[in-house]
Amino acid sequence: MASIFDILGPVMVGPSSSHTAGAVRIGLIGRQLLGRQPQKATIYLHGSFAATGEGHGTDRAIVAGLLGMKPDDMRIPDSFKIAKKEKCDFTIQKKEIRGAHPNTVQMLLEAGDASLDIQACSIGGGRIVVSKLDGIDVNFNAESNTLIVHNQDQPGHVAQVANILSQKNINIATMQLFRDKRGGYAVMVIETDQIIPDSAISWLENLDGIIKVTFLNVSGAEEE
Repeated sequence: MASIFDILGPVMVGPSSSHTAGAVRIGLIGRQLLGRQPQKATIYLHGSFAATGEGHGTDRAIVAGLLGMKPDDMRIPDSFKIAKKEKCDFTIQKKEIRGAHPNTVQMLLEAGDASLDIQACSIGGGRIVVSKLDGIDVNFNAESNTLIVHNQDQPGHVAQVANILSQKNINIATMQLFRDKRGGYAVMVIETDQIIPDSAISWLENLDGIIKVTFLNVSGAEEE
């Protein structure tokens, strides 16, 4: 069943929900996963993004998202100038990414000691799918509160994460597990019904074998 959102599309600035609104969301999710505004961003546009992105404002939209703007922000057309003022250095290049959706972008983001390699695509109506994180194939849309745990592929990590969420009365909606190889680098993507408190995030960050923990609070609500 189609929703009103599917019929009308998102409230946005720009000519295209896929090339503009979706592109802003990709940049914004990249910023949130990095944990701060990037100081350096290398942006690769693939397929339709590469062919027509400049005319649709895709390049400016992605940079706007990296600066923390949302799809309805009137400053999106001026994002390049704002990035310069805020000392966010970026380069935009075209790249053929094998097997990727036509509206795909890869971003290499850096800020201090933090870095992130993210690949995502815009699938229409302002919706996106994150398809890679730091070289690991993943699949989530960042529309729900999402806990992302980067860890060494070792026994016990899934149980530890589930246990702390249970202790904090956090209900798991979905859980996906990804890894590059047995015993290698792994990523957990967990959608939750509630906001995960900072205390739980800190506890997870201090576990042996945990590399990085990020929580996307998409509801904007405060933890209880």
